[in-house]
Amino acid sequence: MKNLRLLKLTISLFIGTFFFSQLVLAQSTEKAEKDSTRTLDEVILERITVVGAPVWMNPVPGAASYISSEQLQKQNYTDINRVLRTVSGVNIQEEDGFGLRPNIGMRGAGVERSTKINLMEDGILAAPAPYSAPAAYYFPNMGRINSVEVRKGSSQIKYGPNTTGGAINLISTPVPGEFRGRAELSIGEYNSSKLYANIGNQYKNFGYLIETLHMNNDGFKELDNNGNTGFTIRDFLGKFMVRTNPDAPVFQRLELKIGYNDQVSDETYLGLTRDDFARTPFRRYAGSQADRINTEHIQFMARHFALFSDHVDLTTTFYRNDFKRDWYKLQSVNGTGLSGVLNNPEQHETALQILRGANSANDALIVRSNNRDYYSRGVESILSIAFDTGNVQNKLEFGVRLHQDEEDRFQLEDGYRMENGIMILSSNGVPGSQANRIGSATALSIYLQDKITYNRITFTPGVRLENILFTDTNYGPNNLERNGENFTENKTSVTEIVPGTGFIFKISDNFTLISGIHKGFSPPSPGSSDSTISEQSINYELGFRFADHLLKTEIIGFYNDYSNLLGTDLAAGGGGGTNAQFNAGRVEVFGVEFTTILDIADFFNQSVFTIPFNVNYTFTNATFQTDFKSNFSPWGNVNKGDEIPFIPRHQLNAGLGFGNGAYSFNLNSVFSPQMRTVAGSGTIIRNQSTDSYFLLDASSDYQVTSNLNVFVNLRNILDQTYIVSDRPAGVRPGLPRTFMGGLRLSL
Repeated sequence: MKNLRLLKLTISLFIGTFFFSQLVLAQSTEKAEKDSTRTLDEVILERITVVGAPVWMNPVPGAASYISSEQLQKQNYTDINRVLRTVSGVNIQEEDGFGLRPNIGMRGAGVERSTKINLMEDGILAAPAPYSAPAAYYFPNMGRINSVEVRKGSSQIKYGPNTTGGAINLISTPVPGEFRGRAELSIGEYNSSKLYANIGNQYKNFGYLIETLHMNNDGFKELDNNGNTGFTIRDFLGKFMVRTNPDAPVFQRLELKIGYNDQVSDETYLGLTRDDFARTPFRRYAGSQADRINTEHIQFMARHFALFSDHVDLTTTFYRNDFKRDWYKLQSVNGTGLSGVLNNPEQHETALQILRGANSANDALIVRSNNRDYYSRGVESILSIAFDTGNVQNKLEFGVRLHQDEEDRFQLEDGYRMENGIMILSSNGVPGSQANRIGSATALSIYLQDKITYNRITFTPGVRLENILFTDTNYGPNNLERNGENFTENKTSVTEIVPGTGFIFKISDNFTLISGIHKGFSPPSPGSSDSTISEQSINYELGFRFADHLLKTEIIGFYNDYSNLLGTDLAAGGGGGTNAQFNAGRVEVFGVEFTTILDIADFFNQSVFTIPFNVNYTFTNATFQTDFKSNFSPWGNVNKGDEIPFIPRHQLNAGLGFGNGAYSFNLNSVFSPQMRTVAGSGTIIRNQSTDSYFLLDASSDYQVTSNLNVFVNLRNILDQTYIVSDRPAGVRPGLPRTFMGGLRLSL
């Protein structure tokens, strides 16, 4: 009944926004001519982007970053972790070296499977189940992404449900305005290959884009029995657009997007002991030879845009994402979890030897089939009204979203024995006997935001409402048919009002002061205990931007005051994998973000060559303000003043390039100090930390003809060997020195 009431309310709101926009249109005495400086495409872009352009060109009330298609092509990264190193305030915990399942946080928010950020593609939530199971086991492939936007601070009130950490929006390749085509082929070490191609056109009122991506890599880790440790990815995407004539009384545009992605990855949660890492850092134990994840993702989106006048437009989007994955991976040895064995190898010597390939009894190795199905679907409508009140300009946005998502677990565990370094199946599990439950969420989100501009001052107040109904249904091992009354069902609801405001004061044409304050919020997930409450914080930021024809600089200080931080029990984070969340009490996070961009060649007043330079630095201090005891291994027993793990105090990224006509060369460097992997204070304990490291990447390309470009990329030039993490279980290496080269053909 509650879902039905929410549906009726949402439909009423959609109808209301439509008729309100029609009323505004009817009250206009005549339709104003369209502003030639603000094209239809720009208006549409505003509705699907969170930044839209570099902040130097498009002032944003809050910290924001924009990575253009040109930047992505120069770097030629397919790893989102490396892409985001150029953005200050972003925290990253690497895992597999390729960025297939990233762990991303912002401004001290948790990094575990990117659960505390809003991950979006083309403005639509992209995580498999953003409310009920937000862990991002699916992440859009960077090899087909056109640009990347990152939004932090009070300016993200319109993006939910998570409003503390920030939002990352990946913009897919747009439908071209004329016939275009592009193909890219590259090969490299570890039998790696990448094939990307797209073709599209727009003719009068119809347009299309067809896109495909295929990637393969045998992996850089060395499995004891010489098996693959890499991945194979296939990605297909189609976009189709129809629209009215630009001079129609009501301009309308409808775009359909359909995508399919699958992946087979020979990846594991099993790392190494620190002693084994010191000897053979790229080794993979024989006990992980059966580990493999198979995924399949299907996305559908239909977006309708209507421009009633220069001042009123309405964007409505229907979307659905289906994701299934089965990660078949080692769970325990001799009854002990993997983390327990690798963190205390002296106490589990027999189990460790089995992992290394020693003979064992039947069922000594338990491998779990983490079989899960997800869906995420919804409808969203955004009404935008621009109007003036005297000398004050207003851009009012009213958005409504009805969203549903679900995670369905139907898992089993098989038993194996180790014989001469080969795992042999000794017992078959029954599907559903390990986990047989469904977690779901129905959410109604409403936001209202007004961008108020008066002379050099822009004020952006906003408020967001999240009303969420969670349902956790556990059928258990004795009701595999999921019928009758032999199950438990728990329902919880969360209602939260999230206000915020941003402020811009343009002191001069070059100097802008920015500030903001907003409430941070993340909901607890289904399956959490009754005592678990929402994550809440008050977040502040203050800084400035300076931009002229030579230099562009941004410095922002931030302070996040949590009244309650939520931790998540994820296997990827070293936990039990229940997805349940728990309270961690008060936390304080503060820091400074610094970014500078310039072209050194501009100082010489010439146009023959370019020397682009960029640098960004982040300082973060994130500490618990409450004493508590936790069974979550990265936290353990926490004392007030302990630092949150996997949040580095300092991060530095710098890039330098050279371009001369058809040739360009770019270097990018990253410095990251040791990070705690367990909460603590004072001197970092060596066995509870990552390594500090300095990475240097290079990319170079040459435009042979107007249609042909050749390129080479070298990652980790200095061939640094370093520990990036000690979770999910055991320490893990970063990507070693890797070479790749290829060519691009454009039409």
